[in-house]
Parts: sequence; structure tokens; C-alpha cells
Amino acid sequence: MYIGKVIGTVVATIKIDHLDKRKLLLVDMLDLKGDETGYYDIAVDVVQAGPGDTVLVIDEGNGARQILDLDPGAIRAVIVGIVDEVSIAA
Repeated sequence: MYIGKVIGTVVATIKIDHLDKRKLLLVDMLDLKGDETGYYDIAVDVVQAGPGDTVLVIDEGNGARQILDLDPGAIRAVIVGIVDEVSIAA
């Protein structure tokens, strides 16, 4: 699981059935300072996130499939939350 920034959308008119009618977003992982790392995921959005949002991403196939109730399914990453604030104890 990681915190990332939605940097774009992905449009695929032809895709496997279990992705039909699901929004796909391009997410860049953030480091502890909140800077983009250049590690990207295409994630299925289940929380109505959009470009510019800071999000919580599950980046593990089995957990992602459980959230979407798919077995089997070709899903690796799912956006499961929109982050309001992050604080790190000093």
C-alpha cells in the first residue's frame, strides 16, 4: 500500500470484461516528503478520485482482487481512499 498522486486518466476502449465500466487512473507514488517518485501504476478507482488528488493505493494483486470481488482477475492496483492529510511524527 502506498500514497500517490493521480496524474492522469487511462482510456482503453477494448479491455477485458472485468474492467468494463471501471475508471482507470495513472498514479505516481509519493515519497515521505510528498514528492513524486516516478514509480507509476495504472489503478482501478473505486472512490471517485481524479487528477490532482492524493490517494491511498493498494498495490498488490490479491488484495486488489478481493476489494473488487474478482477471482480470478487481472488487477494489480486499486485506489481505496482519497487522502486529506499526512503527518509524520518527528
